[in-house]
Amino acid sequence: MTDTTANPGGITDGIPVVDLAAPLADVGRAIDRACREVGFFCVIGHGVDPALVPTLDRAARDFFARPDADKAHIAMRLGGPAWRGWFPLGGELTSGVPDHKEGLYFGRELPSDDPRVVAATPLHGPNLFPTEPVALRGAVLDAIEALTGVGRRVLAAMAVGLGLAPDWFERNLTADPTVLFRIFRYPPQPRDASDTWGVREHTDYGLITVLAHDGTPGLQVCAPDRSGRPEWLDVPTIEGAFVVNIGDMLEKLTAGRWRSTPHRVRHHGIGADGRADHDRLSFPLFLDPSWDATVVPLPLDAATAGAPPARGSARWDASDPLAWTGRYGDYLTAKVAKVFPELFSALG
Repeated sequence: MTDTTANPGGITDGIPVVDLAAPLADVGRAIDRACREVGFFCVIGHGVDPALVPTLDRAARDFFARPDADKAHIAMRLGGPAWRGWFPLGGELTSGVPDHKEGLYFGRELPSDDPRVVAATPLHGPNLFPTEPVALRGAVLDAIEALTGVGRRVLAAMAVGLGLAPDWFERNLTADPTVLFRIFRYPPQPRDASDTWGVREHTDYGLITVLAHDGTPGLQVCAPDRSGRPEWLDVPTIEGAFVVNIGDMLEKLTAGRWRSTPHRVRHHGIGADGRADHDRLSFPLFLDPSWDATVVPLPLDAATAGAPPARGSARWDASDPLAWTGRYGDYLTAKVAKVFPELFSALG
């Protein structure tokens, strides 16, 4: 593995590796470079308990191994506008096409008397946890707390990389962040499958995603090659590292200096241990602006910001984050409505 102690922006298979334990200024420079070039990077030196992901993985596999009838006791339709709970294989859409995955939606644990819950604010509310396995609740809440902490450290370094104070995001966009957490199970697919994806090409919507995983490959990102043409890169699975990528709101915030990078997943069934017919599990946490935040481009110095890179091709959804205006909550709601159109229609 690249020596990231001396070089916190080392490269592994085209995806930078950043050591969060390095001096903040060095980390900021490394992340700025990663966001300009790829939009994805792996972080080490984060200090998270190494037992956290294996504990979460065991509980999640226990849940997914149960019959659908049991899992349906926490189906998303029971979560109301909070959009929490379980969805079955093929229950989530990307670009109108069902994904080849099943999953669980969680978020910040809010009491029923929280004003946002009382007002039925979308994506806010108490989580739905299964009766069994009992361990899943604690593992999920621990993961949300730990990965949110990693995300805040990354945002502080990002601020420094952009020439801002370390607490800029905390003061301006994430004092009361929108925090969402997912657990996805990707069953293996035949190697000759030509048009079946765990998740098709997409971008994330907010600021950053902090991704924990079970060590199984399958995640790919689209980044320009040396000639500027888009190419798909495999994201390395580094033991103990988390993957971080930027979303649409950081593209808008930086006026295109950092692009929200398209990515996709296809899993052919070979696990980290080399066994075939292995389900791939991933655990993304989305650390996004406060619900009512308005994201506007930073007044970055043109000499240091540089010209925004060319896209190379049209965005997957034919939209332009730079042209969007309004509250972040409205942007997020509109995007999620396309992921679960039937559920959105049922909520009215």
